[in-house]
Formats: sequence, structure tokens, C-alpha cells
Amino acid sequence: MGRVIADQTITADGYSAGLNQTEEQPFGEDGGDGWGDRLHAWMFDNPEENRAEIAQLHSAKAVIMGRNMFGPVRGDWDRPWNGWWGDNPPFHSSVFVLTHHPRDPQPMEGGTTYYFVTDGIESALAQAREAAGDGDVSIHGGASTINQYLAAGLIDELRLHIVPYTIGAGVRIFDGVPPLNLEQVASRAASAVTHVTYRVLS
Repeated sequence: MGRVIADQTITADGYSAGLNQTEEQPFGEDGGDGWGDRLHAWMFDNPEENRAEIAQLHSAKAVIMGRNMFGPVRGDWDRPWNGWWGDNPPFHSSVFVLTHHPRDPQPMEGGTTYYFVTDGIESALAQAREAAGDGDVSIHGGASTINQYLAAGLIDELRLHIVPYTIGAGVRIFDGVPPLNLEQVASRAASAVTHVTYRVLS
């Protein structure tokens, strides 16, 4: 059985998104300084420098994400929405989206199929493990979803990509999570980000 890995980019003060996320500002209000774009610049502006971490991010055989990460539609699925990533998402695997509102599976180009899970995080993980076989399952986020899995003791490894600025408010990793015993197993500083990997011991 593979590992359950959480992978998240955060600010130096632990936030993965700001306040008041919308379709126009998916990472929340940025005060006009464009911090939402800078958050993931390490992937898009410096892909060669961060090739190993990007490859790790896309190596999972199944993915779990929260509905807020999937998109801005709230409540019933009252309009078509197939994620932020276009017709050929980068996952190329089964993606399990946590939601309270049922929806039929949505196949996409390139091998990605979105499955919409309404019966909780444990069910999503069981389905993802079955889809992944012996491969790893990635909890892609956002922070609230990762926090639920951390609090339930269901994550084996936590990979944080820490960018060097702060925002002061928003959605933060570890909020509502009991104290954890983490073992640092890797770290690497790049020009716009520091990559840190922890094994979750308890």
C-alpha cells in the first residue's frame, strides 16, 4: 500500500489562501499586490529549479481535494464547472472531490476523472486507495481539507513549500489540528521557496 501525502504551498506565516476567495481571485483578496500569483510562482516561473518537487507533486496515483480547491461553485451544482485546469488537467489519474452535493463522475482528457464524494474524508481516502493500488495518494488541498486529514491521523507525509512573505489572515495549515509529532526528512532552499518534507509520526 502506498503512502498518503499532503502537498501544500504556504506563506511564511502558514496561509495557503487569503480571505474572501472568489472566481476572480481564487486565492482570496491580495490587497492589490498580487500575492496569489506569487504563491505558486516557484512552479510556473522557475520550473527547472524545482523540477524534482514538481515531479513529486504529480507522481501520485490518485488525488483528493476539497470542493473549494476544485472551484468557486457553492451549494448545488447549478452550472457546469470542471475545475481550474482546463480540458486536460495535470493529474492524469482519479481525483476525488469532497462535497456535500452529489454529482456524476466527470471524465476529462488525459486520464483524469473527477469523482464527487459526499460521505466524508474516510470514504474519499478508501476510494482513492483503491484507485491508486500500490501507489501514493495525494491530498492536494486546500489547507482546510489537509487539516481534516491531519486531525484524523490519516496522513503519512507532509510536504510544505514555503514562500518568503506573509499575509496575516486567511486559511492556514494546522488550524484546528491537535499537536503533531513530525520528523523532518528533507529540506531544500530554492530562490523563491523552501521545500520541507515531514514524516507524520503521531
